[in-house]
Amino acid sequence: MMQFGIYPGGAAGADAGRLVAGNPDDPDRIVTALNRIDGQAPDGLLVRAYTWFRDETGSDGTDIIHPSHADQLLGARRRFDLVVQYRSSRGDVDGYARFVRNVVRRYGHLTAAVQVTEEPNVTGNALLDGAHPRVLEAIVQGAAAAREEARQAGWTDIRIGLNTTPLFGPSSSFLSDLAAVGGTALRDSLDYIGLDMFPDVFVPVADGDIRKATRDLLAWHRRDRLEPAGLGHLPLHITEHGWPTGPGRSAARQAVVLRDVIETVLELADDLRIAAYELFSLRDADSSGDSPFHHFGIMTDDYVPKPAFDVFRSLVEQRGVRSASAL
Repeated sequence: MMQFGIYPGGAAGADAGRLVAGNPDDPDRIVTALNRIDGQAPDGLLVRAYTWFRDETGSDGTDIIHPSHADQLLGARRRFDLVVQYRSSRGDVDGYARFVRNVVRRYGHLTAAVQVTEEPNVTGNALLDGAHPRVLEAIVQGAAAAREEARQAGWTDIRIGLNTTPLFGPSSSFLSDLAAVGGTALRDSLDYIGLDMFPDVFVPVADGDIRKATRDLLAWHRRDRLEPAGLGHLPLHITEHGWPTGPGRSAARQAVVLRDVIETVLELADDLRIAAYELFSLRDADSSGDSPFHHFGIMTDDYVPKPAFDVFRSLVEQRGVRSASAL
């Protein structure tokens, strides 16, 4: 069964290494919203959260950075999808591996998935891990460290993975290059490969057919990127997907796009082995902001639902009903 998840925080990465944010996270209102979404689901939502290794803080500074008050958002069924970023300007791969171990040791009992690095194929943006030296080695050592630490603690159900954006242009060979560096050890450490995808956001869909664009992208990614890299046996997680509102981008259109993409992912889940879908994001970074990066939420920054909120809630509920009826 495919699992749903969501990033519930306010802060969002933008272009040129910027982070945009507005009202602080309100854990009580977030929990209320999450309860409305996953109340009928057989499994609770994955709660996507981010921490990062930096030279200044070292391997012991393992606090979750976004969303704030992250551990208050969980419950009997919700667990973290925890992104452990690598942002070492010195290329301290050994330090990163120790950091990953410490993160797993601290949060493993609350965690369903650990993602080592974030969009490591993307260069030129200091918020993303591909801008930092030795990132391929960091993935290999970080995945091995996460796997070993989880096994030693008896948390054998924690899934270990990594993600990328769609691999076009200069990053076309990223997964093949990574597999060449990591070899069998990397394959043995991984349980899934993630994909951050935003159809019709950064590059408009030419003919407006979001469903076809989504089908083509996902099939191409598995056939032309995962399989040639020797990673085609791994399940695929959609680790970030969203469509922002704002000037020229209506809330009604957001609801349509999210329904089209999510229903397409569900239709393809068996054939393409898609095991998870995670929405970016629950709330806007800043509903008064002037760029699309401020408006990815299915709620405003004051937790007022947009039409897409009920679309997402309904799809989570329907998926749960269908899955339960098949048991």
